[in-house]
Amino acid sequence: MEAMTTKHILTTTESPTDETYPAAWGFVAIAIAVILFGSNFVPVKKFETGDGMFFQLVSCLVIWVCGLVMNGIRHFPQFYPLAMLGGFLWATGNIMTIPIIKTIGLGQGICIWASFNLISGWAAGRFGWFHLTPEVPASLPLNYSGVCLCMISAFVYMFIKADIQPISSSAQVVGETTEEEEDGDERLLDDERGLLNGNVGFVTVAEGSIFDKLPLLPKRILGTIMAVVAGVLYGLNFVPVIYIQDNYPGEKHKNGLNYVFSHFSGILISSIFYFAIYCMIMRNRPNVYPRAILPGMVSGIMWGIADMGWFVANDALSSAISFPIITSVPAIIGAMWGISFKEIHGLRNFLILALAIGFAVTGSVLTGLSKSSHSSTNSTLHSADLYLWG
Repeated sequence: MEAMTTKHILTTTESPTDETYPAAWGFVAIAIAVILFGSNFVPVKKFETGDGMFFQLVSCLVIWVCGLVMNGIRHFPQFYPLAMLGGFLWATGNIMTIPIIKTIGLGQGICIWASFNLISGWAAGRFGWFHLTPEVPASLPLNYSGVCLCMISAFVYMFIKADIQPISSSAQVVGETTEEEEDGDERLLDDERGLLNGNVGFVTVAEGSIFDKLPLLPKRILGTIMAVVAGVLYGLNFVPVIYIQDNYPGEKHKNGLNYVFSHFSGILISSIFYFAIYCMIMRNRPNVYPRAILPGMVSGIMWGIADMGWFVANDALSSAISFPIITSVPAIIGAMWGISFKEIHGLRNFLILALAIGFAVTGSVLTGLSKSSHSSTNSTLHSADLYLWG
């Protein structure tokens, strides 16, 4: 039994997945991922997005294009239908992000969904949920301590009281131009007042969305519940890919970037499906905000690059290492953006934020140190750039 355990640990820490990229590349990929994940909603923060469904469709179209580009760089590897399931899980969680931001804010929203993203993704990889191969870090005490500190940081973030102001939106019928139209966001509707001489026009709409009109307590409860559900779905979105890597023999199945296009295709198809349902519910009058298109495209590019970095980090460091770091550090960046948008202010909030950041940074460092030193040493002998492009 002892021999079997030793053999399992060796095969886990010395697998081809660990040798795919040098460990240093994994930490670089993590740095890119956390910066972009913590900032990818910033481009759209000052623009009205309504219920977020149109914004998601735009950003997911661009995410799919990013996956197509990577697919070409990887010389069009095998398409994995099962990996599309991960895209579906992510897209299902992502339709809640705009309502979350509108109810509890950018900084606090990222903090809550990141914590549940962390625990579900880390546990799936560490304990082998869903028939995955359990990943055993070189130092279990460091890994467990790091995860616990990251979770504590997310819990502390929840005590920050964010001040969320709804975004004003105004519009006009075609033929009239005002300063409000130039400064506000417009919703494009196929409305009877907009059909003037065959032209579709802008019409006056109510300020904000239904989430902006909720009382404070129901708004916070709803936003928190949505953030928890979204975080769990985010945390499980890599499970199908890791399952294929663990259960399909052959080196060609090990590189996570080979799954990017399949994963992103699942995201796009799911987003189109949800948007079609949304259009039917809205009786073919969806809320479409033109000024959210370009910010949504930028957000999609940022997210696509960040997620590719996460695939690389999973290969180089294992999900037991990458998940705690990538799911906790973006909360720090999100909180910094929350301060810049004046969502977070006051001495009390700043002290809580400093405490949360201290826990998150310490936890991330401990988690990173729990990576196998054996893999880190040997990985420098590999040519990662040839593997990336080949």
